[in-house]
Amino acid sequence: MLSVLTRFFVIICVAFVLAFTTLSLWGGQWAIAVGISVISIPLVYAYINLARLRKYILADSVESMPLPSGFWEEVFFRLQRLVRNLKQHIRSIEQQHEHFIEAFQASPNGIVMLDESDQIEWCNSIAERFFGLIFKRDVMQRINFLIRRPEFIQYLNKRNFDEPLLMERMGRDGSLSLMLQAFPFGQKRHLLLVQDVTDLQKADAMRRDFVANVSHEMRTPITVLMGFLETVQSLELKKDQQDQYFAMMMSQAQRMKSLVEDLLTLANLESNALPATNTVVKVETLMALLKNDAEALSQGKHAFTFDLNSKCNLLGDEREILSAFSNLVSNAIRYTPDIGSIRVEWSVNEQGQGEFSVADTGPGIASEHLSRLTERFYRVDRSRSRDTGGTGLGLAIVKHIANRHQAQLVIESTPGRGSKFMLRFPKDRVTS
Repeated sequence: MLSVLTRFFVIICVAFVLAFTTLSLWGGQWAIAVGISVISIPLVYAYINLARLRKYILADSVESMPLPSGFWEEVFFRLQRLVRNLKQHIRSIEQQHEHFIEAFQASPNGIVMLDESDQIEWCNSIAERFFGLIFKRDVMQRINFLIRRPEFIQYLNKRNFDEPLLMERMGRDGSLSLMLQAFPFGQKRHLLLVQDVTDLQKADAMRRDFVANVSHEMRTPITVLMGFLETVQSLELKKDQQDQYFAMMMSQAQRMKSLVEDLLTLANLESNALPATNTVVKVETLMALLKNDAEALSQGKHAFTFDLNSKCNLLGDEREILSAFSNLVSNAIRYTPDIGSIRVEWSVNEQGQGEFSVADTGPGIASEHLSRLTERFYRVDRSRSRDTGGTGLGLAIVKHIANRHQAQLVIESTPGRGSKFMLRFPKDRVTS
């Protein structure tokens, strides 16, 4: 099949042949006019179609232009198909580009694309939040002009991106810790990945504090035990002196045992994120157990009031609920001076929520300490809590048990007037 240009050339040649044939046969002006007319017809037709084609190209509507007749039909048809395929390919590329941008925007990490001059070509919204950038405003700006931290500028200038860079006190309020690293790609370009490691830093700090606190808490009774053992081994002691030392050693051993038990309880609670079971827990029975234990621990030094204002029971884990209640009562006993009073109460409020509360007449707690009382090993007065035998884990255990039962720990305290600790259970855990 002849191509479009070949067909056009053939038509022109045929027109010339006809014109010159007519000119030679007829002669004169008439023959010249006829020849010129025959030659002009395909040229005019070609010009008209080229003009139409130009019109549709300028209007970017080649796909919708009507097809002419003759050999120009194939020209228009092939051009339409070419433009249609090209636009479809462009749309496919744009969709892929949009998907990549959406994926980068969905990333929990900050992403900044830098050119060979460290100018910002693109960044996602997380990076904007981390560094206080606005992409539309800061595009093609050098990133070291916008992030003026000395360690970051030095990191860029060294061009050694094998190790990440930790930047602390970032963000608008200076509360973020960011770990960033640059990765080369393309032609001398770099992809800057930024991760928020604030929670990891806090967790690592908590882990270090936890290990330090456990070591400190264990070291004291172990040191006392070793001292008493050396004394018993090296000295001839009378029976009453030996009994006194053995009692002190037993007290320190019991303190270590309580600490280990609390640590195991706390570890089990933290490893179990599932809600507590829905076993019926008889609150009246718990109150009786609490009363006996409280009187034994107090040894007559405090006045107790146990009020069971509701016959309703709880749905939950009986062992955990007893542990939480017992910790609140034992804390009140330890921190309330002799001859003080402690009131333990169980009731159901107007919203149907169960409330277990322990109120004491102790020294109270200053407001700046209230938010930290449930931290592990946090003590308002370290020396006094050791004298009372506390491990510093009781309220942390209560908090985790409350969370497993969807309960709320409410703490109210006034220095010099005492404290009140309340566990408020949701109404769907209160049963008859």
